[in-house]
Amino acid sequence: MARTQGRGPVSLRDRARYRFDRTLARSTGTLMGWLMLTCLAVVVPVSALLVWTDPDAPHSLSGRLTAAWRTSAETLRLGAISGTPLRMVLSALLGLVALLCVSTLIGVITNSLAERMAELSRGRSTVLEHGHVVVLGWSDQVATVVAELVAAQASHRSRAIVLLADRDKTGMERALAARAGRARLICRSGPPSDPAVLALVSPRTASTVLVLPPGGPASDPEVLRVLLALRAVAGEGPDGPPVLAAVRDDRYRAAARLAGGPRATILETDAVTARLVAQCVGRPGLSLVLRDLLDFAGDEFHLTDAAAFSGAPFGTALLGHADSCVIGLLTPQGRTLLNPPADTTVTPGSRLIVLARDEAGAGPEDCRHLVDTSAIAGDRPPPENPAHLLMLGWNRRAPLVVEQLRHTARPGSVLDIVTDRALPGPREPEAVAATAAGADAEAAQGVDRLAVRFRSATLSRPETLLGLDLAPYDGLVVLGPDPGDGPDRPDDWTLVALLALRLLEERAGGRELRVVSELTDDRNRPLAPVNPGSDVIVSGELTGLLMAQIAQNHHLAPVFDELFSAEGSLLCLRPAGTYVRVGCEATFATVVAAARDRGECAIGYRRHDRRTSAPDYGIRLNPRKGERREWGAGDHVVVVTTDPTVPARAAETVRAPAAGSVREDGEGRPPEKGRPEPETR
Repeated sequence: MARTQGRGPVSLRDRARYRFDRTLARSTGTLMGWLMLTCLAVVVPVSALLVWTDPDAPHSLSGRLTAAWRTSAETLRLGAISGTPLRMVLSALLGLVALLCVSTLIGVITNSLAERMAELSRGRSTVLEHGHVVVLGWSDQVATVVAELVAAQASHRSRAIVLLADRDKTGMERALAARAGRARLICRSGPPSDPAVLALVSPRTASTVLVLPPGGPASDPEVLRVLLALRAVAGEGPDGPPVLAAVRDDRYRAAARLAGGPRATILETDAVTARLVAQCVGRPGLSLVLRDLLDFAGDEFHLTDAAAFSGAPFGTALLGHADSCVIGLLTPQGRTLLNPPADTTVTPGSRLIVLARDEAGAGPEDCRHLVDTSAIAGDRPPPENPAHLLMLGWNRRAPLVVEQLRHTARPGSVLDIVTDRALPGPREPEAVAATAAGADAEAAQGVDRLAVRFRSATLSRPETLLGLDLAPYDGLVVLGPDPGDGPDRPDDWTLVALLALRLLEERAGGRELRVVSELTDDRNRPLAPVNPGSDVIVSGELTGLLMAQIAQNHHLAPVFDELFSAEGSLLCLRPAGTYVRVGCEATFATVVAAARDRGECAIGYRRHDRRTSAPDYGIRLNPRKGERREWGAGDHVVVVTTDPTVPARAAETVRAPAAGSVREDGEGRPPEKGRPEPETR
């Protein structure tokens, strides 16, 4: 054995194996030579052994060598011609050439099949479908969108759902397998902004195209590139498929509309989330109602013929359907009217906007005989008092939330904002003058409806959260940081903050805090320690639900736009005692009639005794008009209403701070840390 420096002795086996490996690594010819030698070393001795042990073999040495050659040649497929040495050499050469040709052909076929299979696994083949739904891009909404599209097709013939994203095809299929079920989900891999790749999913023959915003700071520019690529592939005319795209920043909305053309509908995901957060403040349970309205598991909005009510007032249609709830009109000119006045005339050619299980269940049926006028509450409830709200945290959607709260707040309300970053501060209010004679000064200066005060505190420390005094506040808003603001996931701090608020709630003797929190991952919803009076909004999920609804019903886009805007009609939960006498047994038709008399459209209710019971948490949408129950003091009615306190003009915008900027309080003095008395801005 040899001994190397610094090592133990090297065995002959290891040295031989090392030299053999070096020989194989030299070239392909060396490898073929070793294979040939190995075959001959095995085949020739075994063939000779077979011949010498055969009793019928020739007795002469030359005859036995010839027989051994035949056996070896037949085994190696080199030919079995015997005779002179020249004939045997030519036979072996012919066999080697044939073997080389066949092996090469097999190799070519194998490589071609392997390349084709690899191309299919990469998702680069053309989709030959018609009437399919195309989803472009990958984001946190993709799972919700695919699941809702599958649920929407459950009652009729399913269409293929084609997904194109710059991700691994197999990974996408595995991630969406549970959501897709038995639906036809076709995944293709590649950048959707490349027209050559986009043409693989045949967008021109699709029924709908959805463009999802990818994550990261370049999300909105990527959506613009995808829309431009779609324009290049599907054309610019009105004959192409409807396009639904989502952007995060309002600055890109106008550009996205230009890129998408007349067929495009553009959603602002941050604005939608901010509107939902603001609407849920002071309306506990509203997020559950919105989620029930947007998914396809229950009742959805539909359009139905209004010929039976042509020429009649709109209030008549509210009690004209036993299994659906009417909320508005679609005029022959295409104008959407949500919750119009009860005396609005239903013109010929109009269509009713109804909440129903399906279009077949929206047939007219007179329900006026189900109304018990003696059960209707007589006095109107007193107006709501100004609210004192607290917002914990700050992210890119926080300025939009504050803006929405300025629209909907009662005059005299106060919003305290506690953040651990540079104090944002609102834009200096601009002088606003009334534009019409007799205009209400309160409406002309909507910014004064809500006083916004800022405070700096280290929210990352649990003792800071536990030291908050929550007694003066009527509601709380918890906003987690943006992704990428720190090493932790965005929902981590939100869950810690909710846990601290729950502990403060227990210390306060069981006083129920109304908390509206925002999460980014739906898997964290069951982990959120909140009480039944609180709302958890998963921004990606609700945006995905909204996109799926509009994708299936493009004509309802104005309905959702108005419901989620700060102006116009909105969803609201009001105490049942506002409409019927508490403790009285009455039908839901009675509630609808009472809401109609107050200028509202009732679409459901929430039972107080079941508000902690999953899966509906007491929410009951679109009950039958003849459903009779006893209405308790804790029950709430879900209505579509027009809030008379909302001003007509837009509120001032609150701008987020620039990175590293610090707003100065007073005369150039930076804000103190800790918990100073908030300053009114």
